[in-house]
Amino acid sequence: MYIHLGGEKVIRSSELIAIFDISIEKSSKVSKQFMVHSHQDKRLERIGDEEAKSIIVTKNMVYYSPISSSTLQKRARMLLEL
Repeated sequence: MYIHLGGEKVIRSSELIAIFDISIEKSSKVSKQFMVHSHQDKRLERIGDEEAKSIIVTKNMVYYSPISSSTLQKRARMLLEL
């Protein structure tokens, strides 16, 4: 199964590790460091030109998504119920 993250980005649901609200980046030093390291390692991708609302962590990449974390969590939860 697949999850649409925004724009033209789709990932396999089996690759998904976590979905966070963008506010976690500002409220936690550990989260900010994780994002900096992901960027340095070229494992960070911004989806589209819109303002990011969520952070999606997968096995190989980290994404800034313009879709809210609650919407993405609902999409992921729907896949679990199938």
